[in-house]
Amino acid sequence: MYDALTGSPTTPKQDRLVKLLVFSIGSLHLALSVSTVKKVLNYSAVRGTGLSHFGITTIEDREITVIDLHRRLFKTPQAQVSGDKGYLILALNSDGEYFGIWVAVAPSLEDVPLSQLRILPESYRRSDTLSIASHVMALATKDSTLTVFLLDVDRLLD
Repeated sequence: MYDALTGSPTTPKQDRLVKLLVFSIGSLHLALSVSTVKKVLNYSAVRGTGLSHFGITTIEDREITVIDLHRRLFKTPQAQVSGDKGYLILALNSDGEYFGIWVAVAPSLEDVPLSQLRILPESYRRSDTLSIASHVMALATKDSTLTVFLLDVDRLLD
């Protein structure tokens, strides 16, 4: 039997770990499976009309769609701190299309027990701005416990 999230064989007797790239957008903590992330780059200039949460940038002679998740989720563009350009997470969806997500603070790499991931109900996904998330988890840090939503890379470009 294979795990749909990691593509790895399942092992029922042990709590396997899944590697996630965790980052913040506004007040939300979000994550991508490391298997979908290709690299994290220093900020790249993003061009666009400014009318939607999508923009475009050039990386390695390729045009990449960039998603302003702050604008998509909160209806306002993410403010950039003067002098701090942030990072671009370059990822790939299951259709083979590259996309980028701009984040202000460097994301962290976390090993999360698979048993902590909970599937979000379809009714919640249909009715909330977080329709782009597939799972939720509680992630313990040294200061607190964060609620982290795992993004569905196939819904981000919709």
